[in-house]
Formats: sequence, C-alpha cells, structure tokens
Amino acid sequence: MMSSDLTLGQLSWRSFFAKQVSVEQSQNCQPVRVMSVHRGRVTVLGEGIEESISSSLPVQGGAEDRPTVGDWLLINRKSRTLVRLLNRTSLFKRPAPGDDRRVQLIAANVDTLFIVSSCDQDFNVARIERYLVLAGEVGVRPVLVLTKGDRSPAPKRLVEAARSLQSGLRVELVDGRDPTSAVRLAGYCGLGETVALVGSSGVGKSTIVNTLKGSESIATQAVREDDGKGRHTTTVREMHRLTGSANGPAADGGGWLVDTPGMRELQMSEVASGVTEVFDDVTAVTLDCRFTNCTHADEPGCAIHLAMAVGDLDPARVERWRKLAREDAENSGVVAVRRFRRGKSSNRK
Repeated sequence: MMSSDLTLGQLSWRSFFAKQVSVEQSQNCQPVRVMSVHRGRVTVLGEGIEESISSSLPVQGGAEDRPTVGDWLLINRKSRTLVRLLNRTSLFKRPAPGDDRRVQLIAANVDTLFIVSSCDQDFNVARIERYLVLAGEVGVRPVLVLTKGDRSPAPKRLVEAARSLQSGLRVELVDGRDPTSAVRLAGYCGLGETVALVGSSGVGKSTIVNTLKGSESIATQAVREDDGKGRHTTTVREMHRLTGSANGPAADGGGWLVDTPGMRELQMSEVASGVTEVFDDVTAVTLDCRFTNCTHADEPGCAIHLAMAVGDLDPARVERWRKLAREDAENSGVVAVRRFRRGKSSNRK
C-alpha cells in the first residue's frame, strides 16, 4: 500500500457524494476514487491511500453496477475491501463490440467530454454526432477538439462545419503538442473538474494529456504519413491529475483527465434523449407531421419529407438521424430484455 497526500476535494469529492454516506459508514469506511481498472482489480486514490483492490462488490448486480474509472467507492478502513459503489453524477457507457450488445462502461462522474478529432481522414461528421449524442444523454458538456490542423488545407472550414452540428457547441482547434495552443483547453480543467477524452486511435488524445500535464507520462508514437494516423499505447482507461508542473498550461488547475483507448465501433443504446437534443432541428419538424405515429418513410403529410424538398433540412443529416434512432431502438430493446431476464433470475434466488 502506498500513501497519497491528496485531499478529497482535490479528488473532486462533492456534497452529492457526501450525502450518500451515513454517519456509521463514515466511521468504518473511507471514500476513494477509481483511477484505473485492470481485470477484476481497481487502482484507487483517497486521503492517505493509493492501492490496488479487488473490484468485487458484496452484492453483485448488473454491468452498470461494476466500478469504472472516475467512480467513488467506499472501502473498509481496516480490511481495504470494497463495501459500496456510490451513485454517480454521470456515466458514459456503450454496447460492447460484438453481437451480444453487453454494456461496456467508459467513465463515471465526468463534467466535460473532449471529443477529439483530427483535421484529416479522421474528421467524420457521423462519428462526431455519435459522441455528441452520448454527451447529451448523460448530461455532460461536450467540447469538440480538432487537432492536426496542418494536415487540412482548410481547417477553419472544418471548425465551421463542426459548429453547425449542434447549437452552442464549443469547438477548439489546437496543436496538441504546443502548450500555447493547448492552453485554450485549460479552462475546462479547473480544480475539482473531471474531463474525459474520447475519439479514434491516433487523433492526439494522449498528446493533449501530456501537453496539459507538462510531461511525457503517456507514450505516443509518430504519425504515419500515408494515412495520417498516429500510434499510441493507451490500452486502458486511466485518470491523470494536473499536478502543478511549470511546463503544463493547465497544471495549476488541479483537474483530472481521463484518457481512453480509441473506439473503432460506437453503437448507440438507451440514448433517445441525446438523439433528440443533438438533432433538435429534425425532431422539431416531426411535430408538424400529419400523423403522430409517422415513420417518415412514405406516409402522406410527412413534414420531414416536405422540409427536405424545400431545402430546410439536409437529407444526409436526416438519414444519419434515422440511422441513430433505429440503432438506438434496436439495441435498447436488447438491453431491456436482458435486464428483465436478470430481474426474474434475481427474484427466483
């Protein structure tokens, strides 16, 4: 066991979590925050403690009841065993790649989501919209971070295209290696703030973390010239503290960064509210359809078709909306059935 000199406040402890702990629990248990997850164990930090412990809870629940990066836990002060997972302010999750659509947890208790995309072949409107939907569903502020502007002939045009995806969306064009450029991101990383970085492999997430910290604590590799892809070694979700290095533009902020592995597949599930928020221009038009159960396929009086015909809606954007809504409905149905079966199994026990 190692010792930590961090206070709960520096670990982003808030009244939301404190209210969940009874007087008796506070005497016998200690709150700690999950820094990383490794095959049945979690590395946790708390006041006077930094330790790897088993992630097994006394009462086993569903996939969402497992600890993930950013979670707050209560552990027994003497045995250092996990007692309880505290309720979260936010939880990012996705259906795991594959056919069974089991839930994969990404990060918890996040305040801001950095959606990182490079200004080359990686810039993909449909993928960015998927991340925006996730942020909207969870209720976390999204910030689109565009990197590698030197690899595009018109990076400012990409910035404008990105801003049109959602009303009020913050878009930052940065050079992840340049502290004077990355300083624009420092304002999101203040004391008590937790920022998660998501995006494809090689877009510069780890480089941004290193630059904000003022250190090379995360290994990165050079960009390949043929396809513009960087190569990095992030294979686990892990929290990084901005510690006060003189070289880091956000180092004095005291915030936390969650670096995540690149996601090649990002399926949607249980994100209906997020889809509505990101595609508010499309969903607003549906209110004018003649029939309340309009599928926007070939029904008469469909306001979506009329809006596309007169140029008020972009057909490509409407098609992306349809695809996300359909995908969410299908995957949410699978999750609901699995949850129902798990509930029946628990009742029999």
